[in-house]
Amino acid sequence: MKMKSIKWTLMLGIVAGLVSCGVDMPKETQSSFETMTVKKSDIELPYKFSARMKGQNDVTVTPQVSGQLMKICVAEGQQVKKGQTLFIIDSRNAQLELEAAKANLQAALAQENSAKLEYESNKNLFEKKIVSSYMLSNSENAYKQAQASVAQAQAAVNRSKVNLGFCTITASVSGIIGEIPVRVGDQVSPMTQLTMLSGNTTMDAEISVTEALVESMVKEGVSASELEKYLANMPPATFVMKNGTEYPHKGRFVSLTGVVNAATGSLTAKVSFPNPEGHLYSGIQGTVVVNFAEKNVMLVPQNAVVRLQDKSQVYKVQADSTATAIEVTTADTGNGKDFIITSGLNVGDKIVTTGANNVTEGQRVLFNENEK
Repeated sequence: MKMKSIKWTLMLGIVAGLVSCGVDMPKETQSSFETMTVKKSDIELPYKFSARMKGQNDVTVTPQVSGQLMKICVAEGQQVKKGQTLFIIDSRNAQLELEAAKANLQAALAQENSAKLEYESNKNLFEKKIVSSYMLSNSENAYKQAQASVAQAQAAVNRSKVNLGFCTITASVSGIIGEIPVRVGDQVSPMTQLTMLSGNTTMDAEISVTEALVESMVKEGVSASELEKYLANMPPATFVMKNGTEYPHKGRFVSLTGVVNAATGSLTAKVSFPNPEGHLYSGIQGTVVVNFAEKNVMLVPQNAVVRLQDKSQVYKVQADSTATAIEVTTADTGNGKDFIITSGLNVGDKIVTTGANNVTEGQRVLFNENEK
C-alpha cells in the first residue's frame, strides 16, 4: 500500500511540475460540422462550345474576264464598302469588242430599215394586185429576219458592255480584304483567286451542339416548322476569345442543321454576332458560352461531396445525429461552387457540408450553435 501511495505522489508531482513549467496538457476537442437540408431550386448552367468565326458574307473575289491586271486599288486587311473598286483589269480588248458590237448593231439597224421599206412597199402593191403574195411573203420574212439580226446585235452590245464592266472589280459586300496573292502585271482569268473579302458586319460562329441540347429539343418536341421560333427564343450567347477576353456584343442562334452527325451525335449550329467595330475577323477561334436554365434540380455545395476514386458520396445526417455515407451521382454546374445531385438523395434529406471530408461512418455530428 505504501508503494502505491508513493507512485501516485510521484505522478501528481510530475503533473504539477509540468504545469508549473508552462507545458500545455492535451485537451479533448470535438469537431464542428455544418449541415444543410436538400431542396430543389432553379439554376442557369453555362454550356461551352468551341467555335471559329466566319464572316456571314465571306466572298471569294475572282475575275469574270481574262486579261492583264493593271491596278490593285486596296491593301490586305483594308476595310472596304460595298461597291468600292478593288481591282482593274486591262479593258482595251473589251472596249474594242464593244465598239465592234455597236458598229454591227448600226449595220443591222440599217438592214432592218431597208427590209421594212421593202415590206411596206410590197404590201401596198399587193393590195393593188400589182405583186403576188409570194413576193409579199418574201419581203415580210426578210423584214422579220432583219429584226432578229438587230436583236442579236443589241445583245452583243449589251454583252460587250458587261464584259467591259467586269474589267473593274468592285466589292459585292462591305468587309475586310484578305490576302492578295496576285501582283500588277499578272495575267488573270476566271480561275484566278484575287482575294477573299470577309463581310464582317455580322460574324457567324459555327459550333457543334452537344447531345444535352439535342435531347432538350427532342424533349420539348420541336418540329421543323417551329425551329425558327425555337431558335429565336434561345438564350443569348457570349463569345470568349482564346485570351479570355469576353466579346461585348451578345450573339443569337440563327440556324441548326436538321441531321445529327452519326459519328459525334451532335448538330451543327450557327450563332450570329454583330460586329459594328470590326473587332472580329474570320478565322478567330474561341468559345461560345450559352446559359441554359435548369428547373427543379437538387443543388449542393461542392464541399459536401467527397470523392473516393471513381465514386462520389455525401454524408446524410440520421435522426440520432450520426452520419451515414450515401453514394450519389452528380453533374457539374460550371460555376465552381455547386453540384447537381441526379441520384442518391431526396428532398428533405439533411447532409454535412463544411467538414464532410473529416466525417467517418457513424460519427456523431455536432451542429453549430445556431442550428440547434
